[in-house]
Amino acid sequence: MRPPPPSRHVFGPVPSRRLGRSLGVDLVPFKTCSFDCIYCQLGRTTMKTRDRRDWVPVDEVLEEVKTRLPARPDYVTLSGSGEPTLHARLGEILSGLKRLTDIPVAVLTNGSLLDNAAVREALAEADLVIPSLDAGDAALFKLVNRPCEGVAWEGLLDGLESLRRGYRGPIWLEVFLLGGITAIPSEVEKIARLARRIAPDRIQLNTVARPPAERFAEPVPRGQLERLAALFDGGAEVIADPPPAHPGKGPGTQPDDVLALLRRRPCTVRDIEAGLGLHRNEAVKHIARLERDGLLTVAEAGGESYYQALGGTSDAPAAAGTGGTS
Repeated sequence: MRPPPPSRHVFGPVPSRRLGRSLGVDLVPFKTCSFDCIYCQLGRTTMKTRDRRDWVPVDEVLEEVKTRLPARPDYVTLSGSGEPTLHARLGEILSGLKRLTDIPVAVLTNGSLLDNAAVREALAEADLVIPSLDAGDAALFKLVNRPCEGVAWEGLLDGLESLRRGYRGPIWLEVFLLGGITAIPSEVEKIARLARRIAPDRIQLNTVARPPAERFAEPVPRGQLERLAALFDGGAEVIADPPPAHPGKGPGTQPDDVLALLRRRPCTVRDIEAGLGLHRNEAVKHIARLERDGLLTVAEAGGESYYQALGGTSDAPAAAGTGGTS
């Protein structure tokens, strides 16, 4: 089978901690977001906005997804390297995806635009919505998420509650906890009270796993996460490590495929193996070549080496990878 052509907006399928093999779709340029989260694995937000626009062509996105569907991912996931609800034609994209395939479509969102009725109406086409809630009050919201002007704490909460009232599909609420900031029982209890109002179908606790935008964004040990999970009504799920590698592009993979993956997020050698279906020796060989060519940077976190493309941008073809599909 011939490999799919290079893509600007679609990456994968890649292993996801929650969604199995996820085909990621980027609807905005790299790091275009309404938040500038201190924990973001993609670094600081470069286009901070809440303006909804036609950021990328709808027809181009749908055509690129179509070329990847023979890989039969478990989910098509709108996430990637920015906030997907910023695309003004989100509903049209979701409708187009539903016409293309019966594979379920998930949307990962920071929730900042859910107070907009047009956004909630568009999300009605999704099979699963995964919004975030990373703080229990306005002060920590501003510290952790660093929202753009015009995004208010009460608007975020109103939007999440309005989504719950009107959306018929499942909602999985992601809570991203940070050591010494929000991973404190008193702060988690505040988040739990808000989660009770939102009434998601699942609550999932996450923490830093890759180098964050700010060094003071510290990870939370798994044991502590499990204790904090008990503070939520009915408990919360601690998101597990990525699943084992699935076959990917394999021997036909080129260094450009690895580079496209690393433009989406920092990866360990193991991540590259899993995302592209490579033997470890092949992954190491491609990394060595890209390092030799001066195309990579490496950072240490948690005893692991994380590789990232220099000058990451989704203007470059995206052969594989993941941003927020975990």
